[in-house]
Amino acid sequence: MTGVPDSRLVGDLPVTSPADAAAAHVGDDDTLVVSGFGSVGDPKAVPGALADAAEAGRDLSLTVVSGGSTGAPIDTRLFEADAVARRYPFQGRQESRRAINDRDVAFHDTHIARLGDQVELGALADADTAVVEAVAVGEDWLVPSTSIGQTPAYVAAADRLVVEVNHAQPLDLADLHDVYRPGLPPDRDPIPLDSVDGRIGDARLDFDPEKLVAVVETDDADTPYSFREPTDVDERIADHFADFLEAELRRNPAMCETIRLQFGVGSMGNALMGALAAFDDGGRDVEYFGEVVQDGMLDLLADGTFQSASATSLALSEDGQERLFDDIQAYTENLVLRPADVSNRAELVDRFGVVAVNSAVEVDIYGNANSTHVDGRRLLSGIGGSGDFNRNGLLSITALPSTAAGGDVSRIVPAVTHVDHPEHDVSVVITEHGVADLRGLSPVERAETLVADCAHPDYRERLHAYLDHATDERGHIPHDPDAAYDWLD
Repeated sequence: MTGVPDSRLVGDLPVTSPADAAAAHVGDDDTLVVSGFGSVGDPKAVPGALADAAEAGRDLSLTVVSGGSTGAPIDTRLFEADAVARRYPFQGRQESRRAINDRDVAFHDTHIARLGDQVELGALADADTAVVEAVAVGEDWLVPSTSIGQTPAYVAAADRLVVEVNHAQPLDLADLHDVYRPGLPPDRDPIPLDSVDGRIGDARLDFDPEKLVAVVETDDADTPYSFREPTDVDERIADHFADFLEAELRRNPAMCETIRLQFGVGSMGNALMGALAAFDDGGRDVEYFGEVVQDGMLDLLADGTFQSASATSLALSEDGQERLFDDIQAYTENLVLRPADVSNRAELVDRFGVVAVNSAVEVDIYGNANSTHVDGRRLLSGIGGSGDFNRNGLLSITALPSTAAGGDVSRIVPAVTHVDHPEHDVSVVITEHGVADLRGLSPVERAETLVADCAHPDYRERLHAYLDHATDERGHIPHDPDAAYDWLD
């Protein structure tokens, strides 16, 4: 396995300066596939140069495809410059969200695990130019930076490749990488990974040297992730989660030796991880197999709560980045970054028996979850990888506060306004009021359990009234659409 390179630029490379020279390789209506996941590891200089060109009069109408969320140069600057016509499959910034909700930019949401396949096979978009961030590049290889995401698939699919070599990212990141490429259907072999911290690939990814049209040197740090302090509600949810997990260990033989967890990115995920610091694992190994490493995971690796972690992105705060970069070698034995089509692969989520822990905008009384749209209309970000883990995990947990808008809105509702995760993929719901274990329950039993154990007391009477009214009619799932959507008023 190739380790840390000796230099950031190796061989006879088409180094260009400034970035606008590299941006000239991007066609006006190109499909631009970019690195980036969890708002880190995304290119910064070339998208910024493209935005400058659009503001100066260049008529850009780009289709932008990322692996996950990206930073301001892509999802703010390019949108402000009116340079984006289509955006796939995830975004998380105010300007991109506004343009998509105003339908000025076409948006298509999709699960992360098969995104690379869709691009390589031309099912989602035909990739023209890949612009990716790296810590080092050679004539036919590059070492990704703080995320791997879908970069290997995008580089393979694109006609042209532009690499930004970022001097702000340490070369030692190479020691965290395990770049393994699954074959494409129908000739895909089983992925030969049998442990969370196993290594089956390389620190770098190889590419056709004929594709490389430009290399740009940069020195721009990632925009750090911002985590809010846990609220009292967060901490109560976290306590219920830890209590439930301790009880599950005693009754679930799949967890008799090892617990493997995945957490969604964000402040809720960070708070839930925090509850595990005092968690009684009964002497079992605890491992993380998911998409993102957050600050809380660094803490749990450092104190020995988690033995290993596998992800595709380092979504860290400024303090978290500084902590990792100052001592990367302390984490190289138990922290691995993989491509997203490996980190999210159903085959591995199932093989490792991962307990998926994600959040939602709202959950209805039958267990359907909406994680992407407010009132069924306004997109927040995208489904990301939550469906990959909810559908394929050993157990799926949805954790969320029982209310929003200062208590004016119940997040336990008669019917979700948009379904991202159907009732079949939601095993357990946790709010600050308790835990609803929905496994094996009929629809009416699920509804009674969710209202009693998870709904805010201010809304339980109204939810019970809806259920009483709906059950007046026959049917497997009692439902009155008119009454259910009166909740939006």
